[in-house]
Amino acid sequence: MIEEKRFAVLIDADNVSAKYIKYILDELTSYGVATYKRIYGDWTKPSSVSWKDILLENSVTPVQQYSYTVGKNATDSAMIIDAMDILYSGNVEGFCIVSSDSDFTKLASRLRESGMLIVGMGERKTPKPFIAACNQFKYLDVLAETDKKSMEIEENHIKNDINKDKGKKVAAKKDKEAEAEAAKTVKSPVVPENSDNGKNMTDLSVIKSAIIKMMNEVDEEDQRMNMGELGSRLVKRYPDFDVRNYGDTKLSKFLKKFDFLEINSNGKGGSSMWVSLKSNIEQQPEVKTQSVERKRRRTYRKKN
Repeated sequence: MIEEKRFAVLIDADNVSAKYIKYILDELTSYGVATYKRIYGDWTKPSSVSWKDILLENSVTPVQQYSYTVGKNATDSAMIIDAMDILYSGNVEGFCIVSSDSDFTKLASRLRESGMLIVGMGERKTPKPFIAACNQFKYLDVLAETDKKSMEIEENHIKNDINKDKGKKVAAKKDKEAEAEAAKTVKSPVVPENSDNGKNMTDLSVIKSAIIKMMNEVDEEDQRMNMGELGSRLVKRYPDFDVRNYGDTKLSKFLKKFDFLEINSNGKGGSSMWVSLKSNIEQQPEVKTQSVERKRRRTYRKKN
């Protein structure tokens, strides 16, 4: 049995909404188990009341930090001091820093230097330097939108089954149309190209160029790469890479959008998926023919 990594989850309440706590803890289960769960803020403020029940339900420890002066964020300092204390305790292998604030960029870099796995979480407005300092970065508003759309599709499925049982063909048709519309919404990119909130998110064209470059660097003759390895390389190069950011739920569906890629399965039951570049053979014969003709013309001139 593979031992799970232990994480310290540190949340900046000044820059994160209470509605995201579910997505934070659910997403972290993909990486390991939360050993420390702490949230920092001034709990004497009226705006912090919304956190009370949520923290009790999810066993998150609130850390009180007063705002000593106006315009200065004392919460950041408290988080940084605690993070270093936890690092030196040796009780964790990773940190989950939840904030949309670039002030934690240096902290993330320092923790990575000590061999920690850093998972950052924040909204799409998070500055690029903090995203780049993390091993992986997740957009909380994207996770919330994806979850909402998945629930809509599930509800449409349930309604569709009920209508079939009752024999209401007209109602079933409407539900199918609604389901198709919801599916289209999921497939479309979550962030519009001109959206200011998504300006720091890695653009789809950048991902496309990176895939082509990585596939051309493969040593194998057929230029194949395991799909899982390709996904891992993209995450290492772009910490915020997540197929959900581009409206897909699986890496295979995301890669099928690119017409220059071929996806094949190997092994019994297609357990292993491989990605390769589509070959372009049509241009080669033309180039050879032209070169032969030129050689013949030159030879003919020499004989004269």
